[in-house]
Amino acid sequence: MRFIVRRLAFYLLAFWVSITLNFLLPRFMPGDPVTRMFAQAANKMQPHQIEQLRQLFGLDERPIWQQYLTYVHNIFTGQMGVSISRFPTPVSEVIGSQIGWTLLLGGTALVIAVVIGNLLGILAAWRRGGVLDSVFPPILVFVGSFPYFWLAMAALYLFGVVLGWFPIRHAFDAGMTPELSWTFFSSVATHLFLPALTIVLVSIGGWMLGMRNTMIATTAEDYILMAEAKGLTNNRIMFRYAARNAMLPSVTAFGMSFGFIVGGALLTEVVFAYPGVGYQLLAAVQGLDYPLMQGIFLTITAAVLVANFIVDIVYVRLDPRVRVS
Repeated sequence: MRFIVRRLAFYLLAFWVSITLNFLLPRFMPGDPVTRMFAQAANKMQPHQIEQLRQLFGLDERPIWQQYLTYVHNIFTGQMGVSISRFPTPVSEVIGSQIGWTLLLGGTALVIAVVIGNLLGILAAWRRGGVLDSVFPPILVFVGSFPYFWLAMAALYLFGVVLGWFPIRHAFDAGMTPELSWTFFSSVATHLFLPALTIVLVSIGGWMLGMRNTMIATTAEDYILMAEAKGLTNNRIMFRYAARNAMLPSVTAFGMSFGFIVGGALLTEVVFAYPGVGYQLLAAVQGLDYPLMQGIFLTITAAVLVANFIVDIVYVRLDPRVRVS
């Protein structure tokens, strides 16, 4: 419990620092959102309208410490401001409508890559020098060396444009509305296949090599030799003894990767015009939508911190040495 409390205090401190930086950075940048909106309105806005917008975006003439306290209060009450590019829609509503698609795309790709990559790494390390250990690592490393967007564009052109097997944009067919039906779910799965496939192909090699190297070091431990001397079956030694201990670094990597899901699929979402947070972040940057950028950055930071805190809790259960120390 002391370990968990210490980690929780650390993550709360990190979250406070991220909130502070998220507040200060846009205010150190030249110009402000109200000035941009005034320029886009071709000087048609009245002085009282400009003042109201400054108060709405928290850019009034109050001292910066008062603006900071108001900003922190709004954050903890779920009020992230109003989006400029999608005015007058609240930032929380914009993120809420997009984050589900990002979690679906990134979560599906991450789980598939972790399961297949770790399983291949376990088998390759247990049967060193075999076909799986000799052929798969160089191929997967070669595929993983391609950038996300290049592989995404290649898959989009080949399977979407030339062959026409999969749709080339959005998360479901045009004209459909989200509903609990097999037709809608099949449309979502069809649109999800190509972007998820590109992420899996690029990342699966890293998971396999990481597990393979850890597994090789684990199989050299004395308790593995003792398990073999006791006459236990190979499958039990491989999964119950070697893989269980070699899995610990992968658990940490999984938590970090899961946290970065929120912003990690940006390029893939842009290529496939997938309506996720990454695609929305690009639109916010292009439109200088500071409130929306702040909200997305804060969401990404919170996701990373929460995911790592959960991994710390899981790690305490998996590794007794952490509890003893």
